[in-house]
Formats: sequence, structure tokens, C-alpha cells
Amino acid sequence: MLLLTLLPVLAPVFIATAIGVVWAKSGADYPSDFIGRLVMNIGTPCLIVASLAQTEVELASISRVALAAALIIFLTGVMGALILRSSGKPLATYLPPLILPNNGNMGLPVCLFAFGDQGLALALGYFLVMMMSTFTFGITLVAGGGSWRATASQVLRQPVLWAMVVGLWVLLMDIALPQWVINTVDLLGGFAIPLMMITLGVSLGRLKVTRWRGSVVYSSLRIGGGLLVGWGVAWGLGLEGVERGVVLLQSAMPVAVFTYLLALRYQRDPQEVAAMVVASTGLAFFTLPLILWWVL
Repeated sequence: MLLLTLLPVLAPVFIATAIGVVWAKSGADYPSDFIGRLVMNIGTPCLIVASLAQTEVELASISRVALAAALIIFLTGVMGALILRSSGKPLATYLPPLILPNNGNMGLPVCLFAFGDQGLALALGYFLVMMMSTFTFGITLVAGGGSWRATASQVLRQPVLWAMVVGLWVLLMDIALPQWVINTVDLLGGFAIPLMMITLGVSLGRLKVTRWRGSVVYSSLRIGGGLLVGWGVAWGLGLEGVERGVVLLQSAMPVAVFTYLLALRYQRDPQEVAAMVVASTGLAFFTLPLILWWVL
């Protein structure tokens, strides 16, 4: 019975990710950079507008999940920094993987299949907070500092931010968008989640991992520590039902692939980060069924 409950949620995610891994291992061309920009600049913004324009979720509910996301990122950052300081590990290398989970490529589809359109709308609120944290604190930490003007400019250039502003405005004002607009954003937003999952698989298939030592420990800390903090925040904010489920799932996602790209760009021990991405994603395939069993 449990398997029949979880299969519709996990099977699409696992199969789409596996397709990406097989594609990468086959040596076939997959322009990850182009597809990533297509998803982030067109697909995801349209998905956000389409979801928020048609959702029955109240703005207050999305706000509570977004607040939970901000608190979880902050608290896991404090916890991670203390652990890394005590173990002598460099924060610029190890802290971003601990506090920036894969709330997009993996979190969005899991929440969609687990809780439907309501779960997707709430998961998008969580994802936006995580993405803003990535483009502010994450990049600043890995790069070793930077101008706040440059950081603000980079954040304001993200189409997903403005899509969220438009979507929330439509939701708040109860605006009925023309049907041609709904059809267009539905069509373009429809490719975002499938391509996210396949691209995740391609990225995992292409990562060259040569150093596994310690990666399992930090992967367990990312998922287990994130879930523990997520549970505490959900309890503290009094979240229930789908709100609680989305927060728990998103807080326990594996290390985001983007953290590897940052480590590679700024030469922050990318092999170590790659090992954490692969190990945590593999671990998530075992922990997600348990978490879903808990929240469903």
C-alpha cells in the first residue's frame, strides 16, 4: 500500500532523472548551459505566473512558506558554520552545499506530484527564497566578497523574481488574465519541470567524482540537518497540512548542482563539492520515500 502511494510521486522524478544520466553516459550532445538559461529565463517564469494565476492558494499561505524558507536557510547556515569552524573546514567550499538545496530541479516536481497544484505554488515560494539566497549570500561567500551593487544588480536581473512579483500581484488583486495569456504561460511553463529533471540527470552523469571521503557525512548533514531544522521551523510557525509537507520536503533536498558550478568557477575545491552533489542526490533517493511517507 505504501509503495502504491509513493510510486506516482517518485517514479516520474526518478525516471526523468535516469533519462538524463543515461543521455550523458551515452555521449550524446546536451547543451546544458542553453537549456538551463531557457528553463530559468522562460520556462520557470512562465510556470510561476501560470501557477499563481490559477491557484486557489492564499497569498498568506505562500508568505508563511517563504518565511519558513528564509528561517531554514539562516538557521542551517548558522549550524553549518559552527560545525565547519569546529572541524577546520573552509566555509567558502563547504557552507554553500550545506545551505543551498536542490529546491528547483528536484523539489518542485516532488512537491507537485505529492500535493498537486497547491504544493507547486507553495514550493515555488520556497524556491524563490532559496534562489535569491544563492544569488546573494551564496555567490558572495564563494567569491570571497563583492560589491553590494553588483549583487543587487544580479538579483534584479533574474526573470523569476519579476515573474513572482507579477504572479503575486495577480493573486493579490484577484486579476483574471486573458485566456490567451493563460494558454501561453501554461504552454511555455510546461517544459520547465521535465527539463529540470532531465538536466539534473545529465549533470549527475557528467560529474567526475574522484574524492568521496567525507562527502557522505556532509550529504547526511545537508539532508538530515535540513530536515531537522525544517521540522523545528514548521513547528515554530504552526504550519500544518500542505504547508508543512512542502517545507519538510524542500528542507531535506540534496545539494544543488549550482553549488558545484560556483565551486568550479571560483576554484573552491570543485571535486569535493561534486562528490557532495552526487552523494546527497543518491542518498535522497532513499530518504525521500521515508519523508513522503511521513508527510502524506
